[in-house]
This record gives sequence, structure tokens and C-alpha cells, in this order.
Amino acid sequence: MSFSNIMDSNSYTGQSADPDTEKLIEARTHLLGPAYRLFYERPVHLVRGSGSHMFDADGTRYLDAYNNVVSVGHCHPHVVAALTRQAETLNTHTRYLHEGIVEYSQRLLATFPAELDQVMYACTGSEANDLALRVAQRYTGARGVIVTRDAYHGNTEAVTAISPSLGGATTIGSHVRAVAAPDSYRSGTEVAERFLADVEAAIAELKAAGFGLSALIVDTFFSSDGIYPDPSVLAPAVAAVRAAGGVFIADEVQPGFGRTGETMWGFTRHGVVPDLVTMGKPMANGLPVAAMAARSEVLEAFAREVPYFNTFGGNPVSMAAAAAVLDVIEGEELMANAARVGTALRDELTRLAADDPRVGDVRGAGLYVGIEMVTDRAGAGPDRAAAHDLVNAMRDRKVLISVCGAQGSVLKVRPPLVFSLSDVDWFCTEFADALRELR
Repeated sequence: MSFSNIMDSNSYTGQSADPDTEKLIEARTHLLGPAYRLFYERPVHLVRGSGSHMFDADGTRYLDAYNNVVSVGHCHPHVVAALTRQAETLNTHTRYLHEGIVEYSQRLLATFPAELDQVMYACTGSEANDLALRVAQRYTGARGVIVTRDAYHGNTEAVTAISPSLGGATTIGSHVRAVAAPDSYRSGTEVAERFLADVEAAIAELKAAGFGLSALIVDTFFSSDGIYPDPSVLAPAVAAVRAAGGVFIADEVQPGFGRTGETMWGFTRHGVVPDLVTMGKPMANGLPVAAMAARSEVLEAFAREVPYFNTFGGNPVSMAAAAAVLDVIEGEELMANAARVGTALRDELTRLAADDPRVGDVRGAGLYVGIEMVTDRAGAGPDRAAAHDLVNAMRDRKVLISVCGAQGSVLKVRPPLVFSLSDVDWFCTEFADALRELR
């Protein structure tokens, strides 16, 4: 089976499951086929969740330090109640009038700069990114797209072509140019200049190849590239893209909805206003719903010429759940919680890293943290094996994280926004023990 960096750096290889788990895995593989992946050398069989904790089939409690799908916590009662009420009342599509989609759209757009004044709905982040590419192409009349070298933007045919991290049998499109992520760990203060130079070179290549420039699309936290939070890098590159006739698409599926603790949206940290913004996973706390916010002047040509309809996108139950998520983020002050608890987490991890040369860097903002494992701190050589071993050591200690980055060497810590200071203590205690064990 081919190797995909984003799919296989922390996947089950079929060698360490207990007999009962192996039976379930065999049934799953037989019915679903081999394309699906499982986390960890010993997969986890989870049956319920609450807040930042999950429980397996034996009742063992796990600390969820990875999941941004249920961003306001597993089974949040306010979200569950809202979607249940709506499911008991009506669920249909957007070709009938319904107040829910209008009311939610007003609330959602109010969180954006005024320039982003319209929104369209889908079911997944992949669909939202697919739609954004179509809108950008119609607006610019060009096809060329710039992405980062280990980006992931989804799994439709169109967005697979702009998702280099999928690897395997997939390839990026001939109309796509991939640039290095803004690696602030290795580039230091030169990171913005290097990123701008790479984007400008990609623009020139696309124009020379006859594709022109349609869009630069980035996850504004460069999540799959390795988590690079430096807010200085995007503005110069976006200016160059617009000067060349392209648009900027901010993929907020991972950094959006208050995760960084500083702002509701990751792009705000960079001091830019995108032309299109895509969002998905955490939008309705696990219910499939996604969206694309747009500047109306960018959307106008596509909206006038292409009839758009998504059967399930924007349905009343999804809108009720999404509205409930906004209620919780606001009412429980989860953005402030992300800032406070995330700072405590990074501070303690930085303290632990000071005593261990295998930890090269701790970086992030809010409740999104990358811990880069290295073979040599002075040379900053990435250590995929150490990261893999730590992820599985943490899993054995009932703490769930994953990895990212070009070499699979960055521990990805991205818990629900309800993560608490006691969760930080739990996490850091187990992380310190895992480091000692693997020394």
C-alpha cells in the first residue's frame, strides 16, 4: 500500500491489536475496503465522550488532545438539545424558505470583516474548498493555484489536486504550484521574505505555463505543513497574489472558530482580509456542515452563471447545531479559554523541552500546539521515529494526539476548546513520563 504523509504517519499497520480488536478491524476492512485508516499501533475502540474526555469499550477514560471536530466538547448538551429539537420539528433543504439559515448566516457573517458579506453552504470542508476553487476560477478567468508543499485541503478530485500531503497515487495538478511552508523554526526572522519570494516565483511559473493565477489557498495555521503560527507571513504574499490578478482563499477548517485564542479566524492574526473563506469540521460540533464566505463582488460571476444547490448543505438541523456552537463559544467564553489554557500548555511544554534535546521547538497559539521532535537541536533535523513513538506512548497513557509536518516529526496537539487547566496537568504529566521512558 502506498504511503500518504497525512494519512499514514500515525496509522495502524496491522501488527499490534489484541484479538478482540483484531476481529472488529477485520470486519471493518472487509466491509469498507482497505482505503480507510486507523490511528495508532493499537487502535482505540471508543464508545462515548463528554467534554474533552472519551471512553473506550472497557470504560477507560482518555484525554482527547486532538479533536477539533467536536470543538466545543464531546456531546455538549446545548448543541445536542438544539439539533434534537430541530430534528423533531423539520429537516429539509434550502429550496424552501426557513428562518434558521438566514438567522445563522447573519450571525456567522457578523464575525467576519464587512467585506465578506455573503455565504454559501455545503456539507464538508472538501466541498467548501472545491466550491471556492470554482468561484475563484470564474472570477479570475485563470486556473493556476498556489498551495504549500504539505497542504491538505480535502478529498474531492479538485481539492485532491491541491493537497500534496495526500501522497500515494495522488498527484498535484499540472495547474498547481507548491511552495515551502513558512518554517519560522528554521528561517527565523526571514520567514516572511522567503515565503513571499516563493509565492512570486510560483506566480511567474504559472503564468509562463499558460495557466495564469487564480488563487493562493492556505490553511492560515499551516496545520498539515507542521503548524507555523507566525502572523507576519501572509500579508506580503497576499498582496503579490492580488497584484497578479489572483484571489486569496483562507482555509479556516482547522484554525477557525476561535481556536487560536486571539481571534475568531486565523487570517485575522495575519492582518489580511481574504476574498474567500472556507470552514467545516468544528462548525456544528461534528454534524456535517461547511461553508464558504465571500466578498460579493468575487462571488457575483459564479452566482449569476452557475445554479448552485447542495441537498444537505444549510439544512435546518445543521443550522440549529451550528447556531448552538456559536452560542457555546460566546456564552462559555471559549476563545478566552483557548488563550488562557493554551498559554499554560505551551509554557509547561516549553519548560519540559528545555531539559530534553529531542524537543526542538514548541510553537502555536491558543489551543493549537506543535511540538517538533528533532535528532539534533542544533541542526534541527526532524525525527519522524521519535514523534511516532511518542504518539503511541501517549496513547498507551490514555492521551490522544497525532502528528503532522513534511517528515511526520511534529506532534499535533489540538484539543476541544473546553480543554481545562486540569487537562493540561494530565497531558504534561503523561508527556513528561513518555519522554523519560523513550529517552
